Amino acid sequence: MEIYTPILIFIVSFGVLALASKEIGAFFARYNLPLISGFLFAGILVGPYMLGMIPNEAIEKLRFVDEISLAFIAFSAGSELYLKELRSRFKSITWVTIGLVLSTSILGSFAFFFLTQYIPFTQGLSVTSRVAVSVLVGAILVARSPSSAIAIVNELRAKGPFTQTMLGVTVITDVVVILLFAFNSEIASALLSNLSVNITFVALLFGELALSILLGYLLGRAIHILLHFKIGRIYKGILLLMLGYSVFLSASFVRHYSHEHFGIEILLEPLLICMVASFYVINATPHRDQMSEILHDISAPIYIAFFTLTGASLALDVLAKTWQIALILFFIRLISIFIGSFAGGTIARDPLKHNTLGWMAYATQAGVGLGLAKEVAVEFPQFGLDFATIIIAVIVLNQIAGPPLAKWVITRLGESHQRGKTTFDGIRDAFIFGTDDQALAVARLLKAKDWQVKWICTDKTCAMAPHSPEDPLTILPQLNLTNLENIEASKADAIIAMLSDEENYKICELFYEHYGTKTIVVRLNDLANRERFQKLDVLTVYPGTATARLLDQFARKPDTASLLLGADSKHRIREIYVRDPNLHGIPLRDLRLPTDTLIVAIHRGTNDIVSHGYTRLRLGDRVTIIGPPDDIEEVRLKLEV
Repeated sequence: MEIYTPILIFIVSFGVLALASKEIGAFFARYNLPLISGFLFAGILVGPYMLGMIPNEAIEKLRFVDEISLAFIAFSAGSELYLKELRSRFKSITWVTIGLVLSTSILGSFAFFFLTQYIPFTQGLSVTSRVAVSVLVGAILVARSPSSAIAIVNELRAKGPFTQTMLGVTVITDVVVILLFAFNSEIASALLSNLSVNITFVALLFGELALSILLGYLLGRAIHILLHFKIGRIYKGILLLMLGYSVFLSASFVRHYSHEHFGIEILLEPLLICMVASFYVINATPHRDQMSEILHDISAPIYIAFFTLTGASLALDVLAKTWQIALILFFIRLISIFIGSFAGGTIARDPLKHNTLGWMAYATQAGVGLGLAKEVAVEFPQFGLDFATIIIAVIVLNQIAGPPLAKWVITRLGESHQRGKTTFDGIRDAFIFGTDDQALAVARLLKAKDWQVKWICTDKTCAMAPHSPEDPLTILPQLNLTNLENIEASKADAIIAMLSDEENYKICELFYEHYGTKTIVVRLNDLANRERFQKLDVLTVYPGTATARLLDQFARKPDTASLLLGADSKHRIREIYVRDPNLHGIPLRDLRLPTDTLIVAIHRGTNDIVSHGYTRLRLGDRVTIIGPPDDIEEVRLKLEV
């Protein structure tokens, strides 16, 4: 038991530090810096070169954390390669991937080889050994960051041919880089061991890769069986990580056993095995969604632990001497990416604009690259830690510069579909799309509350509209941007869509992207479409459930329900914009408001603020107030005029 006591102490201590690392990562994210930069910084802070809370001894004892994390990273890489999603842009994806892999690996290897004479840990190596280290660098520089690319696409709501190509290339490259690294690490091992590269060596090399792929298939079958079990996702996630860790233990056992009994080392590739297993589950079993959800559920603690430990293991003394090398490699990688993406896109006959600007989308680098750097640290202990320090510095630079570059190029190529910008002109305008009795009733209710209402019909629905001279119809021949401009759609403060779900979605997209309308309400025809609308921040009402929920509210909270529905004649709820510049920065407690009114919330930007007396107003705030109608009008005059 005494043997395990220090390990348990290290594990518990590291767990506490990892919780602190999570908060530091969140702090970095507030300033638009990558989360992993925060985790790495936390690791550096508590590592042996600064506070010393994680000594070198602990880093060695916690090596299993690296191996579990590497298995997870390989599982994630394989899970992102879903072949059916890549077919539409297969030609472009293939050629750009080939261009990037060749240019980055070749140029990166040559550049590092010429830099080895300036790097302390390579200066004493032979030419053959320098070549070995260089081919490892060339392989790792190829790695991308699918997680960063997917996050950027989701943030920008990006759609289009370039976005499809970018995602496909990023995902496939991370799969290819694991294969390339497996091959290059075998070459590096042979060069460092002074083994002759003959037919026997080549046969052994391809035999090891084939065996790794076969074992990956068998592991995929085992995961397929695991996912059939009727247990919670978190337990499946733990078992999945245990399977991944067992791959590393098995590979180490096979290596030592074959060396002792057969005189040769059979080097299985754990990353390749785990990646193939995940690829099989995603593409050949019905568990794609479940596998993706499990990996998503366990990703946060794994990344926190892995990157924190990675930061702690950085050799800062080496980094202080070689930061210029990291900077040179960073720029060389960008140059090689431009060459590869331009050449690949040209062969695939992509538009010239895509070829000249597309390189910016491929600069990001994170999980797989870091994982491979740590793999080198484990497999080649004679120089691995120093090697990993330089490569991790390059990856951090790529992760800082990559996302802004990717966002810019997607926006520049017109494939970003973010919410547009809107301003309130002082008049409340509502656009109602629909021609049935409910649409007419909503229009009249809003008019009674002093809204300017446009009741809009399309060619297909105008004939069904109830005719009334008090409620004129605006005819829209087609749902497109030109026709919306003609009816001054930019003035809309609220959109109510009551057509078919497809027409409603088109309306929502147009107003979201081009006008940034904050309040969009849709009457759903099919409840299954709710999630689709909610991604656009649309409020949805499904008649089948709305009535039941309304009756429930009246039964449990009759006063509140009456107030919200405007059935209480003595009180109203209203939202008022702060437009008087003299009120900017004034605390609510200093406002002279009628005593029977209450400010219950303030909406500022994308945030809802629960107000109190010390909350300060800002120009453009949307204030929610409750009180008698006359007093609310008095407050409106104070805030808006």
